[in-house]
Amino acid sequence: MAWGRIQTADGRTLSGMLTDTGLQPMTGFGSTTPAGPVEALDGATLLAPCQPGKFIGLWNNYHAAAEKNGLAIPAAPLWFLKPDTSVVGHGATVTLPPQAGRVIFEGELGVVIGTPCRNASLAEAEAAIFGYTCINDLTSLDILNADPAFAQWSRAKGFDGFGVIGPSIATGLDWRDLTIRTLVNGRERQSYPASDMIFSPAEIVQHLSQDMTLMPGDVIAVGTSLGVRPVKAGDVVAVEIDGIGSAEVTLA
Repeated sequence: MAWGRIQTADGRTLSGMLTDTGLQPMTGFGSTTPAGPVEALDGATLLAPCQPGKFIGLWNNYHAAAEKNGLAIPAAPLWFLKPDTSVVGHGATVTLPPQAGRVIFEGELGVVIGTPCRNASLAEAEAAIFGYTCINDLTSLDILNADPAFAQWSRAKGFDGFGVIGPSIATGLDWRDLTIRTLVNGRERQSYPASDMIFSPAEIVQHLSQDMTLMPGDVIAVGTSLGVRPVKAGDVVAVEIDGIGSAEVTLA
């Protein structure tokens, strides 16, 4: 199943199951109860497939990147928060603020929560995962490292449009089989296996649920690996994962 969210030509926002030509609205996030007729995609705008209450990102969660950068394997997931106003979907135009300076892309796999999750066992954490999506965690390097006394993770990653999610949420996938690819202006810049993760999606959810209650629609970007590079206005950046699709944005 592919779950998506659209804005219709007459301004309505609908979410539900996606097909090649339409969206079947559902009564709530992850519901299987129809809430009206199928809405044609022609003339509609594809939005981020959910609007997370919490958008959580991970740092240093891939063995290859940790080894190359000389980073120790963490004892628990290292995480930060991105504001909900950073969220955009496939096809959006993202304006790079002048104060952001150097900005890099980070193509990532996204985990989407389907049921409330608090102090979960590993099995409960696995069951709480609704599906997977593509993420581009855009980051201002200049702001992140501007103050040696305080790494500004949230500000560096929190500008409007710096959290690209989409194009859909796919269910029924085995994350171990997935490859995350990032293309800039059609040229592949990242290609790495999700199976290289330090903490698996279920382990991440389990750990995070000890710190906070995870709610339906919350999104966890599980971190990136090798190949991140600076981007500039005019670039078209796409994060692609087979079985999910491509989340592409244009930078301005």
